[in-house]
Amino acid sequence: MSSGSSFGSLLRLSTFGESHGKALGGIIDGFPPGFEVDTDRLQAFLAKRKPGQSKIVTQRKEDDEVRFLSGIFEGKTTGTPIGFIIENQNQKSKDYSHIKDVSRPSHADETYKQKYGHRDYRGGGRSSARETVARVVAGGLAIQYLETLGIHLNAFVDQVGSLRMPNTWMHETQLQFSEEQIEHSPTRCPDKHLAAEMEQLISETKKQGDTIGGAISCQVIGVPTGLGEPVFEKLHANLGKAMLSINAVKGFEYGAGFEAIGMNGSEHNDAFKEDGSTTSNFSGGIQGGISNGMPIHFRVAFKPVATLLQKTEGLHADGKIVEMQGKGRHDACVVPRAVPIVEAMCALTLLDAYLHFKAYQ
Repeated sequence: MSSGSSFGSLLRLSTFGESHGKALGGIIDGFPPGFEVDTDRLQAFLAKRKPGQSKIVTQRKEDDEVRFLSGIFEGKTTGTPIGFIIENQNQKSKDYSHIKDVSRPSHADETYKQKYGHRDYRGGGRSSARETVARVVAGGLAIQYLETLGIHLNAFVDQVGSLRMPNTWMHETQLQFSEEQIEHSPTRCPDKHLAAEMEQLISETKKQGDTIGGAISCQVIGVPTGLGEPVFEKLHANLGKAMLSINAVKGFEYGAGFEAIGMNGSEHNDAFKEDGSTTSNFSGGIQGGISNGMPIHFRVAFKPVATLLQKTEGLHADGKIVEMQGKGRHDACVVPRAVPIVEAMCALTLLDAYLHFKAYQ
């Protein structure tokens, strides 16, 4: 029986830990040997996800410093399981004592209780988005390895609430935005004007004790033709699973996505060039579940955070509906901190697919 805490096939990540436990961590199995790890760069990647990085995110203070326990020797991967932990430092479990016997609306409280008969109410325990810190460690390593293969990716916030960037990057053959353009704002939106509006909207929403949703787009270039398997292991299906496993994600689309509904086939078809590339990229770099050599692009939708710092109603253990209010430190919008999580899960999916691809050769 699977516990649902492992991801991948030839490259497999298993994570453990709770939001208010002693530590979170993971084991990466199948990572190629002899790879020199840039730990400084990995730590900088982790910093993009950590709480307390700006005024528009949760003010929980965590260093999120990763400590490797195995699988890396003299700075290089050995090919054996890579074990690591990230210790929790700034838990305030008392902030959750008022919900010990209350299930919050749109949280995993009630489903966990019904499934397991017992739950960790401190910050949601295993259902907390803090679990994703282990994914960012593993994904950060995968990103570094993919770059040695000529595969590069980045993600950015393209929507908060009704504020949305136009999708001008669909047919680009290069990454349209640099890391500097994305990181110029705490919103991680590369459009300076829109980023300022997004930051203001998030701040105003937070002051009201409310939350707001958003979306993240991701681009990948340099992907060789042939990644992905027919039928049940299609590349876009595995990317979709990876993204939908992230906390608060409500939707995934690749290529033209839902916009394809309003198009004719004559418009949507990607015509070939003589070199095998295509004149357009409505397929999003994937056809028949297999990468076609064109850039991969997809989009991920995130719901508003369920924890509200205003009065709402919850379900008490005795079956009564009771009034409650969220306490503690919470994000008003998750998408700024979710950018590295999307990148991490994308990289893990692609590296796993690449290892399968190499097994054929």
